[in-house]
Amino acid sequence: MHWQTRRFRIDLSRPRVMGIVNVTPDSFSDGGRHDDARTAIAHCERLVAEGADILDIGGESTRPGAPRVDAQSEWARIDKVLAAAVTLGVPVSIDTYKPDVMRRALDAGADIINDVQALQLPGALAAVAGRGAGVCLMHMRGEPASMMELAVYGDVVAEVGDFLAQRAQAARDSGIPADAIALDPGYGFAKSAEHNLQLLAGQQRLAGLGYPLLVGWSRKRTLGDITSRPVDQRLPASLAAALRAVSLGANVLRVHDVAATVDALKVWAAVDAATIPATE
Repeated sequence: MHWQTRRFRIDLSRPRVMGIVNVTPDSFSDGGRHDDARTAIAHCERLVAEGADILDIGGESTRPGAPRVDAQSEWARIDKVLAAAVTLGVPVSIDTYKPDVMRRALDAGADIINDVQALQLPGALAAVAGRGAGVCLMHMRGEPASMMELAVYGDVVAEVGDFLAQRAQAARDSGIPADAIALDPGYGFAKSAEHNLQLLAGQQRLAGLGYPLLVGWSRKRTLGDITSRPVDQRLPASLAAALRAVSLGANVLRVHDVAATVDALKVWAAVDAATIPATE
């Protein structure tokens, strides 16, 4: 399997690591740490040095209850960061749901549009179709400010799978090639801790849709609910969730802690490749 983006055909024969670059003052985990261009660019460079296969740059927080940011403000946060990131030799993703930001980002050289709204806003499909970009379509209900009020499901795996399949077909119908599409179950978005765990347990059903799966468990609230750890002490839990997701078909891991995730995947790959001597 591969994921076709504007400049790169990403080989998914092994799991890939997407490093998070939040150019925001209010993201749930690292808000304010990289909210100016200089520190965000340095963070991009550090993540690539740590082994990130993809960079994901965002200018608006999508944490539960996050306020909306207008397109002009969002673009002002990320434009210089994007300009620098596209010189670093890895695919660059822009985390946005706004068509205007999508168009500007693609004009500036972005490779992937990562949309928490799955290209549902008016004009979003048209902004991406025909541009050669990869897309990631995520499941979420409502908006970040109100999404947790909509966390009601009969069968969360089936409902998320149906939504993702429908959005993938809508993307294909608009002219986006199948091999440019990745899907994200949206762990933590309009889902309770129980929903997130049920969704992970049934993730192979989503992998069966035939598209690459991109997942984000890094430092999520559900991990805090399980471990009683604050957000800055959730690395072991994040690695456990990430490796479980890989075992259930995840192809791309969206993470804050790139170096630790890369090391965990190296151990996973080494064990997977080991040969067991025959016994006499």
